[in-house]
Amino acid sequence: MNTTSDNKALVSRIHAELDKGNGQFFIDSLADDARWTLEGTTPWSRTYAGKAAIREELIKPLFAQFAGPYVSQTERIIAEGDRVVVLFSGDVPTKAGKRYNNRYCYVYRLEGGQVKELTEYFDTALVQAALTAPSAAGHAG
Repeated sequence: MNTTSDNKALVSRIHAELDKGNGQFFIDSLADDARWTLEGTTPWSRTYAGKAAIREELIKPLFAQFAGPYVSQTERIIAEGDRVVVLFSGDVPTKAGKRYNNRYCYVYRLEGGQVKELTEYFDTALVQAALTAPSAAGHAG
């Protein structure tokens, strides 16, 4: 059983890597059956079920719109039991010439040293203004 401190340490490492522009540790930390829910009513907002869907239906079409490396800055990490909450911001120019500088609250649920669930809260108006809908960004299906 993983403790609160184990879970906080894992998420702290995930975000330390993200702050350096390295998303691979985050991907590696996802359980195969992980679920990532983007809140709101944007074209991106839904639950992505499974590591493959997260990679193919969310991460690939999203990062395809970025004109440079996505840089995040972690502000605070709070943990209790199997839940870890992270407040952070990110900034990247898009290929369409817009600035995507969002603020986030991620709520992780960990199990067995892996990310099982992630709920993302973010500025939905910015998503609508700066990003193209996933299907229009070159993703079919």
